[in-house]
Amino acid sequence: MSAIDAKLVTADELLAMGDIGRCELIYGELVMMSPAGLEHGAVAYRLARLIGDFVEANDLGQVFAAETGFKIETDPDLVRAPDVSFIAKARLTGGIPRGYFKGVPDLAIEVNSPSDARREIAEKVNMWLAHGTASCWVVDPPTMTITIHRAGKKRIRLTIRDRMKDESTLPGFVLLVSKVFKRP
Repeated sequence: MSAIDAKLVTADELLAMGDIGRCELIYGELVMMSPAGLEHGAVAYRLARLIGDFVEANDLGQVFAAETGFKIETDPDLVRAPDVSFIAKARLTGGIPRGYFKGVPDLAIEVNSPSDARREIAEKVNMWLAHGTASCWVVDPPTMTITIHRAGKKRIRLTIRDRMKDESTLPGFVLLVSKVFKRP
């Protein structure tokens, strides 16, 4: 079958497939991904917990775990899933939808995996920002750094010696970067 003959999958069809494993829908094409490694999972969990505790305590909105889908474009459909995400309360006026969120999160966090190419991460950051995500954090466990990206702004690279703030996205949130990379 040629690429022209291939049937594109829609976001609704993907959702109806149930748990088929880690994947994203890239302009109608299903892209399968390997499960994340332990370091990746520990860092993503720690970030989701730290941000989630703050968001809940301050009634700011909702934090979502890895593999939560966001329907970003249609016809053909684009559904991406950051490792951690946040949507402000004002954007969830109808509650939390059962399916994919139509649009992008206010904050998208991508945790680098050993298999991720720099180009792939840059493409994800650019995609999130181009579609309206206010802030995209790239977390790199090997270098123990977090880089904050915002549209039209200079990126900010933080190390384990730094305190992190992202006032425009999470007002009042302060995080010691070292907590993200804490070892048992």
